[in-house]
Amino acid sequence: MRSIEQIKNIKGKTVLLRVDFNVPMKPARRRGGDGVVEDDFRIKKALPTIEFLQKKNAKIILITHLGTGGETLAGVAKVLNKFIKVTFVPEIVGPKVSQVVRDMKEGEVILLENLRNDKGEKECNEIFAMSLAKLADIYVNEAFPVDHREDASIVLLPKLLPAYAGIQLSEEVKNLSRAFKNSKHPFLFILGGAKFSTKMPLIEKYLKLSDYVFVGGALANDFLKARGYEIGKSLFDNTDYDFKKVLKNPKLILPVDVVVKKGDKSINKKINEIEKDENILDIGEESVKNLSLLIKKSKFILWNGPLGKYEDGGAESTKEVLKLVAASKAESIIGGGDTVALITQMKMEKDFSFISTGGGATLDFLADGTLPGIKALE
Repeated sequence: MRSIEQIKNIKGKTVLLRVDFNVPMKPARRRGGDGVVEDDFRIKKALPTIEFLQKKNAKIILITHLGTGGETLAGVAKVLNKFIKVTFVPEIVGPKVSQVVRDMKEGEVILLENLRNDKGEKECNEIFAMSLAKLADIYVNEAFPVDHREDASIVLLPKLLPAYAGIQLSEEVKNLSRAFKNSKHPFLFILGGAKFSTKMPLIEKYLKLSDYVFVGGALANDFLKARGYEIGKSLFDNTDYDFKKVLKNPKLILPVDVVVKKGDKSINKKINEIEKDENILDIGEESVKNLSLLIKKSKFILWNGPLGKYEDGGAESTKEVLKLVAASKAESIIGGGDTVALITQMKMEKDFSFISTGGGATLDFLADGTLPGIKALE
């Protein structure tokens, strides 16, 4: 990939900067309102690239999606204006947008409306991509979290304009590549969350590359069930995976106790004590202690996904383990939307070696070593 830092002269050039401001939003209190941004982590991570382009006197057009379509980016523009001056244009393409772009001054920043409000984005439509490309001289991808999608703004625009990687995207590739290139040992891989089908390839890959693979979250329920334990009403994937080889691997480490929810009560139980009417909420105290010992002796820690049912109050063990990783001497790389949201909430952004902005993109990159959006820049 070519980085924007390799562009020799962009003074006066118009840059189409694909960012990922698909941030959590609280619905507007009144009908027709803009909504309120709940977490500005991804917005902050795009600022170095925007500021770099401003210092080079480029004209910057920000494009992003939000949600599945139909939402407005007006609320996002308000938050962005706390950091840099930006003009929100409530359209994506068309005569009004073209006029605004023609009137732009060097260093000016505009934000176009939600890309997914045009079906051409998700359909990877060439005419839609060409309409966007006509607005600019250069394309920059600073949208790592959506680089696993084959959307028009991700895979078609690099074919239509000179294309470069943004500062954060370059950092994502460099840091996440450490997981499968020359990583330090002992190497601990912590994997949580759900969606077993997307994470089974990761488990198999990192059982080879790392020294320990600790599995928590809903993923652990599948393994516990495969070992014959009762998991009650807990979330699990009903697909028939071939667990035998994986379960025999001595590198695989599972919870030895869990926090279950029974009615309104949360109780710490050993994995052989779970009853049919109970729901696993989090990993237990003994499991956290076991993980603590692994963290202390590890030199490299890769972590993706929460260890408990985050949305139902099962975040305590994840918070505790985050503190343990932050206090360790290990190089640490953390990813996953819910895990990163907790880090932001706990104000621990500076306590880890690298925090990935991606969710599904991080998982896919760790499994495959590349993504459609990255390939399009090559």
